Amino acid sequence: MQTKIIWIINQYASTPDTGIGGRHFHLARELVKHGHKVYLVAASYTHILRKYPKVEQPYQVELIEGIKFVWIKMPRYDDAHSMQRIINWFSFSWKLRGLINVISDKPDAILYSSPSLIGFLGSKYIKKVNPDARLVFEVRDIWPLTLTELGKYTSYHPFVRLLQWIEDKAYHDSARVISNLKNAVEHMASRGMEKSKFSWIPNGFSMDEVIQKEALSEKTLMQLPKDKFIVGYAGTLGISNALESFIDAADKLQDQSNIAFVLVGDGKEKEKLKSLVNKKNISNVYFIEPIPKIQIQCMLAMFDVCYIGWKNNPLYRFGIAANKIFEYFIAGKPIIHSYSGCCDPVEEANAGITISTENSQAIADAVLELYQLSQVERDAMGDNGKRYVIENNEYGMLAEKLAEILIGDNSK
Repeated sequence: MQTKIIWIINQYASTPDTGIGGRHFHLARELVKHGHKVYLVAASYTHILRKYPKVEQPYQVELIEGIKFVWIKMPRYDDAHSMQRIINWFSFSWKLRGLINVISDKPDAILYSSPSLIGFLGSKYIKKVNPDARLVFEVRDIWPLTLTELGKYTSYHPFVRLLQWIEDKAYHDSARVISNLKNAVEHMASRGMEKSKFSWIPNGFSMDEVIQKEALSEKTLMQLPKDKFIVGYAGTLGISNALESFIDAADKLQDQSNIAFVLVGDGKEKEKLKSLVNKKNISNVYFIEPIPKIQIQCMLAMFDVCYIGWKNNPLYRFGIAANKIFEYFIAGKPIIHSYSGCCDPVEEANAGITISTENSQAIADAVLELYQLSQVERDAMGDNGKRYVIENNEYGMLAEKLAEILIGDNSK
């Protein structure tokens, strides 16, 4: 495939140094490996960055692992619900117009990624100035549906109506539309989009990161229970993960002295979960301090079963895009998946047991079911997941699919 100039615009993109790297960093890096020249455009400040880049100019370009990373300088805000965050959406979109004076390479393709819809207008301007460029819209969170179904905003709210207009416009004006949510096309079609425009590109994993795993520290190893059948969760201890049900399941199995429940990580719900354990005097739950991402695979190797849960969210009818599941798959461990939505990757891969959301008894029953299996049977489930993720979710493979959508001959 001939070398092309690709602009990827995601206000919340990051590098491994400033955040987690994530979807667009890995896709951009793989596109560079395929010989393309990639500009990845992001805001210098968002609430999800753990380290902020030092940006002195309105636009700052850095070469990071072959990617031309473009930081647009943005003001700070207090938290995700801050009004300044919304103002930044508008400001970022307006400042996208200035990219045509900053980047000398005219784009062959422009990929704009949500959740902020406002920035699509800025991307549309870039397309207008570069009429031969192919404009592709990516949906990672479905807005404004999230506001009306979860935020309880009325569809007649002026801001919601503005977002709805932009969403519909994006589906209409983009040459192609992609999403990491497998069933998002059903919503898009309900807004008038032709289904033929849609492609599913799931989240993925980087084989480079998996290979570069680091051993657990002695301090971390000391925190783990010894000689136990470990059911573990590793990640953010947040509201969306429904970990109260995980704790309640542990409470129901306190008579099973060989089974331990382990939570690795930090988050807003951690102290609440610890208080719940203390209040119920639960003795088989262990909290492990956060570890570097490079040690995650070594931690998962210590588990016998991996757990992930979700709230009963109506938006999950469009699917999920959980990187944690891929981490579990790569570890080759059977998974208990507490999920009531559509397009369940654990079920598709035959890599564990899926149960209904927020159901502690079902979690406890699934733990016992896996505990009573032989090691060979559990390993077979784990092998299914590992094979599935390698065949479907490696970023090099996903980048090839993305390149075909952005610049391939079959794109409109």
